[in-house]
Amino acid sequence: MKIGFDNAKYIRLQSEKIRERIGQFGGKLYLEFGGKLFDDYHASRVLPGFEPDSKIRMLQSLRADAEIIVCINAADIEKNKLRGDLGIPYDEDVIRLIGVFRRMEFFVGGVVITRYTGQPGADAFRRRLKAIGVKSYLHYPIAGYPSDVARIVSEDGYGRNDYVKTTRPLVVVTAPGPGSGKMATCLSQLYHENKRGIKAGYAKFETFPVWNLPLKHPVNIAYEAATVDLNDRNMIDPFHLEAYGVTTVNYNRDVQIYPVLRAMLTGIQGNSPYASPTDMGVNMAGFCIFDDDAVCEASRREILRRYYKTAEEEVRHGGDGSVTERMELIMQMAGVQPHDCSVVNACLARHEETGKPAGAMELADGSLVTGKTSLLMGAAAALLLNALKKLAGIPQEEDIISPEALKPICELKINHLHHHNPRLHSNEVLIALSISSATNPKALAALNQLDALRGCDAHFSVILSNKDIDLYKRLNINVCCEPRFEVK
Repeated sequence: MKIGFDNAKYIRLQSEKIRERIGQFGGKLYLEFGGKLFDDYHASRVLPGFEPDSKIRMLQSLRADAEIIVCINAADIEKNKLRGDLGIPYDEDVIRLIGVFRRMEFFVGGVVITRYTGQPGADAFRRRLKAIGVKSYLHYPIAGYPSDVARIVSEDGYGRNDYVKTTRPLVVVTAPGPGSGKMATCLSQLYHENKRGIKAGYAKFETFPVWNLPLKHPVNIAYEAATVDLNDRNMIDPFHLEAYGVTTVNYNRDVQIYPVLRAMLTGIQGNSPYASPTDMGVNMAGFCIFDDDAVCEASRREILRRYYKTAEEEVRHGGDGSVTERMELIMQMAGVQPHDCSVVNACLARHEETGKPAGAMELADGSLVTGKTSLLMGAAAALLLNALKKLAGIPQEEDIISPEALKPICELKINHLHHHNPRLHSNEVLIALSISSATNPKALAALNQLDALRGCDAHFSVILSNKDIDLYKRLNINVCCEPRFEVK
């Protein structure tokens, strides 16, 4: 895929912008950090050239002046809420984040447990934090939040919350997911800092939507596709347009909450430093795009991936189709159709040709490889093996794993593990390939091509098993499926 984003420029401009904003508030800034600090693969897919760890690398350049506060909603602890991308509970993710921050030599100032009402799960979590040497603080629900500004900005509101004593110019406030209370934590800290005569400011970091790209730019439409289940919408920032006569893009929740946020900042500090939601942001990603065509093409691909993911999830879990319908409208907005994608076309053609579940993969050089279900392998396993052979320069018809070596594995699955399907999954084929590589140089050559699959697109004519999807994701292959199960 063509590169269209200057990652080095982004790291430089973004860190400069944050330093500038710290200076604007007299040397102390609470930065609400939305989205993913690590492994931001959405950004890397829609902005080719953006590295998944760019944001944390950018923060590393500010590490000496930064400390981290992690927020988690007590209710999310109690109901064991899971991160959709990682499949782990929010409280476990907080522990994971703390570990990552510490390994990267960031100072973690503490964990704020928001909306605390005595939940036993929250109390247990505090004990876990204490055991690993992390301070925890409690924030409480506020009656009338967020409309009763007078109560919120008082001793009966923010004043009841624990104060986190911070010592560095930049305080990054992050969380395992939405609804964790990042903004409220920032504002509560501003209230307490103001009481103590400490000058401090608030800013917001969100990569998407990109405020200085057009509303209907594919990058911004791709963000709507990524949040379609939340029914988020991008919109023109009316406050920015009114204040400056300049059109910028924000998203509906930030625009809706802005009047309340402005009133809170005024209540805390006597005035609001921001005339619009856009003013609050510090995102510089839009200034680092150097090939708009490449970025647009990458974003259209991402929109299509999101469509297939949404349709697949609704088939798997019995949805009513409403989210898929919204996705179809987003696709129309972006001018995206499934038949525009070569890997989809190749997959469906292979399925039609063979009458069997099939898959196709587009390699980094644009070439296409296909695979189909056979007696010994599922479509995902066959495609993976064919892609590795293609990259290693091995003819497709040549066996690099002996059928005699595969048959005992198939028999093991049926006779001893009591599987109904003898065909091998992609992880099982990789294990067989690894064993073969000890004696077969061509198998070793194929195995050594695994890293070359990173970022490739794969499409399947039926919904894959979770085992195959997980393996493809581990290899960082963008995998999509037609929203239908295999007919036995």
